[in-house]
Amino acid sequence: MGAAADDHLSLGTWRRDPGTVVRPGVPGNAGDSAIVAASEVPGVATEWAPHSHPLHLLVWVRGGTLTSRIGNRLFTVPPGFGLWLPAGVVHGGRLTAAAELHEAFFAPERTPVAFAGPTSITMTPLLEALLVRLAGPDLAAGERVRTEAVVFDVLEPAERPIALELPGDPRIDAIAEALLADPADERGLQEWAAELATSERTVTRAFREATGLSFAQWRQALRVHVALAMLSDGTDVRNVSERLGYSQPSTFIAAFRRVMRVTPGALHVRNPVSPVQSAGLPPS
Repeated sequence: MGAAADDHLSLGTWRRDPGTVVRPGVPGNAGDSAIVAASEVPGVATEWAPHSHPLHLLVWVRGGTLTSRIGNRLFTVPPGFGLWLPAGVVHGGRLTAAAELHEAFFAPERTPVAFAGPTSITMTPLLEALLVRLAGPDLAAGERVRTEAVVFDVLEPAERPIALELPGDPRIDAIAEALLADPADERGLQEWAAELATSERTVTRAFREATGLSFAQWRQALRVHVALAMLSDGTDVRNVSERLGYSQPSTFIAAFRRVMRVTPGALHVRNPVSPVQSAGLPPS
């Protein structure tokens, strides 16, 4: 097991909703199978304390959003995407109240695919259907092996990882904390430098060194993460735009597209029927 996640930043998007249930992580057990899949609908906002697994984990959601903190990175998992967590990686997570949670544990010694670290995965309809099939209780051994083989063939990283690097730098942590608490905060580089009694150059350099992004790029990426959760919960584009401080929806759409390479509408949940429901399988 790796070290516990660094919690020196108070995460604005991480604040618990009223009624959030905090659960410990479960180790997962593949038994005699290469892949064991399951799903559940907690029905309330749910948080998992930092933990790790001896197995690889692929997690994805429908009808909501999962946010996972891994070290100094925040991963957002909206519908259509999954998050691959290699065995032993310490992570915490938070699930929105209406979300349907799906997860698949992969036995490392029987998994021929490998990713260098936490990786965003494209959850194609085929991949979802295969994993839902593996969650069925009556799958024969031969069918299971053949289904697992196809899963390994179609498991691919997403073109655009949905991850945000948190600074973890005392020179700019106050800025990160303020923006995490209020992504609509409009203070610019000059105002922040004055408030922190430092220079704009120092703030710019600190953001570049800590995150690889400029201050403006980091703030924009943070707003996209928040927007993903809001859109997945059914908030319309105009309301998302207003709540994140954009002057008009077109400005928000352009900013979203620069980060995600698609418009917000392309990631909106359009089909309320989940693979679990369409396959006639009850959530586990």
